[in-house]
Amino acid sequence: MRHLLLVLLCCSSMLSMAEPLKQLASFAGVRNNQLVGYGLVVGLDGTGDQTTQTPFTVQSILNMLTNLGVQVPTGGNLQLKNVATVMVTATLPAFARPGQPLDVVVSSIGNAKSLRGGTLLMAPLKGADGQIYAMAQGNLIVAGAGAAAAGTSVQINQLATGLVPAGATVERAVPTTLGNGEFVQLELLQTDFSTASRVVNAINGQIGAVATALDGRVIQVRAPQDPNQRVAFLARLETIDVTPAKSNPKVIINARTGSIVMNQAVTVEACAIAHGNLTVTILAENTVAQPNALAGGATKRIENAEIQIETGKGPIVRVPKATSLNQVVRALNAVGATPQDLLAILQAMKAAGALNAVIEVI
Repeated sequence: MRHLLLVLLCCSSMLSMAEPLKQLASFAGVRNNQLVGYGLVVGLDGTGDQTTQTPFTVQSILNMLTNLGVQVPTGGNLQLKNVATVMVTATLPAFARPGQPLDVVVSSIGNAKSLRGGTLLMAPLKGADGQIYAMAQGNLIVAGAGAAAAGTSVQINQLATGLVPAGATVERAVPTTLGNGEFVQLELLQTDFSTASRVVNAINGQIGAVATALDGRVIQVRAPQDPNQRVAFLARLETIDVTPAKSNPKVIINARTGSIVMNQAVTVEACAIAHGNLTVTILAENTVAQPNALAGGATKRIENAEIQIETGKGPIVRVPKATSLNQVVRALNAVGATPQDLLAILQAMKAAGALNAVIEVI
């Protein structure tokens, strides 16, 4: 049943399926904007920053209290165990208007042990241009728990990061040029000349000769000038079905985790693979040579090292030519190598010309 499911998934992916245009492209100017800010989280249960190691926490508290009209005596040693300095991040969506709520992520930048139960004080969120676009404040939700006693600690998930749902309010709108001009531009999510040509043919076939491909990524479309008609026109564009071009064969390798992902277009040529494991073990046993009490010798350290080298069996496995993902997976499983071993095997197959794919290491 397991192999049957794999075959069904692979066969279905071989068919070229039409997709709505909004899944393949986006309108130029319709984009998210990243916001970032600096703030303070208060109300922690003794899990805040250690002020002796994070002097900027004390400085931030003094500045805040001064702005609120509270004069703190100079020369005092503030112990702020319930306060933590944090970075606040949010995403400003397209067409956001003043008053719209945003979710914000709060992350500790000091040495706070936990942000659980804390409250974010008012923090301005700025864009790349240095302008304030939102203000954030609210109670944190930390999806984790932890406890410590007598030198033993237990922690579940991350305690130094929290979320404030609808914790920010948009104060400034980002201007957009989508409604201006005679044309709008569609930008493909992935550059592909064949897909760009198919998008143009699909639009012109259903609406008329209004679309032109500028390159392998941008399609220019003539749109109505009236705002109401333009919105309806863009909504119609998003629903047009387009069959994208077949993707290039690619193998993605994550060298840190050993994960390997390949798409349906990957094929292999007939080849022979011999893979063996080499294990080197070094055992060190250090002893001390102690002379007799009446002897004139000195105490010496003796190092004994034992080295063992084991070579695993590496039988030759003949891999047949494979033209589908199911066959490629079976051929690689026949080698009997671990995911870490496959990293080297795939690279060697590519160098030998037996792997028809682009290897990308992330």
